[in-house]
Amino acid sequence: MFGIRLGMRGVVRLGVLGWLVLSACGYSVVRYSGALGEVRSVAVETPANDSTEAGAEFLVADALRREFLHRGAVRLVEDPAAADLVLGGRVLAVRAHGQSFTSTVRTLEYEVTLALALKATLQDGSEIPLDIRSLRETERYLASADAEALRKNREEALRRLAQLLAGRVYDALYATLTP
Repeated sequence: MFGIRLGMRGVVRLGVLGWLVLSACGYSVVRYSGALGEVRSVAVETPANDSTEAGAEFLVADALRREFLHRGAVRLVEDPAAADLVLGGRVLAVRAHGQSFTSTVRTLEYEVTLALALKATLQDGSEIPLDIRSLRETERYLASADAEALRKNREEALRRLAQLLAGRVYDALYATLTP
């Protein structure tokens, strides 16, 4: 077998070359502390559920809490009165429909859309705007003749959507609150 053996100098040179190529393309290293400015504690209220999807509000609240815990820059608290930032809102819609079909009009894939309206309120009562257009996303999932497998696929798609939107919420708060 042919192999390339690089010494320590070769690895360093290769790394520098890679960095030069990426920086020439406009990429740069960005420091991301994850901290939300002066916000040290966050309370996530379970959103109201305006959709017909039972339990969607709990999926969203769980995803938001997991995102804040995962980033680790702020403390998650239960009591909204003790929090520097309170996050709450509504699950506006959960809609699913067939997306791709066989020649005999059997559904192969479904598409589910999750839409949220969330608001972030600081302790002083001021609201941090969250773009409602960024709080809507769609995911595809496979159809199945087995009802339990179909339900599980839909639930997993909703869980992925909730996690994706939770990440967007955190990023929006980071962009707004970090100097």
